[in-house]
Amino acid sequence: MRVWLPLLLFIAWALLALISPWLPLVPDKIDLHNILTQPNSEVWLGFDELGRSMSDRLLVGARTTFFVAVSVVLLTLVVGSVLGTIGAYWGGWADHVLVRVIDVFLAFPGILLAIALAGVLGPGLDNVIIALTAVGWVGYARLARAQVLSLKNSDQVLAARALGARSTRIIRSHLIPMISAPLIVEASFGFAGVVIAEAGLSFLGLGVQPPTASWGSMIREGTDYMLVAPHVVIAPGLALMTAVLAVNLLGDWLRDWMDVKSKVARG
Repeated sequence: MRVWLPLLLFIAWALLALISPWLPLVPDKIDLHNILTQPNSEVWLGFDELGRSMSDRLLVGARTTFFVAVSVVLLTLVVGSVLGTIGAYWGGWADHVLVRVIDVFLAFPGILLAIALAGVLGPGLDNVIIALTAVGWVGYARLARAQVLSLKNSDQVLAARALGARSTRIIRSHLIPMISAPLIVEASFGFAGVVIAEAGLSFLGLGVQPPTASWGSMIREGTDYMLVAPHVVIAPGLALMTAVLAVNLLGDWLRDWMDVKSKVARG
């Protein structure tokens, strides 16, 4: 039963992100009469330093964060899995080059490398996705490579090779399905990491640019008013914490559910 609450939170976040373009939201409407208005019975989340609706901006920020997280996770999962699988299966110089590239990327802290790339590319949503993708594929490539190295001489692969199956067919029909479970679990935790990374880049001014709303930029804009209007920081902070916590809990559940050994031990 522990999975239902984080699952509902994640589904609610995804639905709000998907339907927000069709909702009557005015996230950039400035109302000077409501500057830093505290939450009340009529306006649950209040207004920010420019008199903009916090609830509207929070929903738009949910869409921004969700779009970045989904895009980056899908791109890094595909790129990393393909490169790791091909390098491990073919071996030789291809695997050697892949390992050296992975070592170079792992020599730098991921978030610092993402900040550097975002700084070089310039601020913007597309550049954030590029920067996070350029950093994030390494983990999937290393995991896929390790899994393929342990499976490429398995009975299933050897039988397919003996029957004359091509390398591309073996990779597509045998290796990729066999390594999909750990990659999916890795992607679930990577999703939460991307959410934090996007918020961090936006907080530093390297993400989406004003007036577009993002949870990270909302926290940055509200830090100057924490003492007089703490709701401008608390609302996006709680949204960010809830989203990351829900994804991490789902990742824990998914890891346990896909772990055959733990199922056998419990059974």
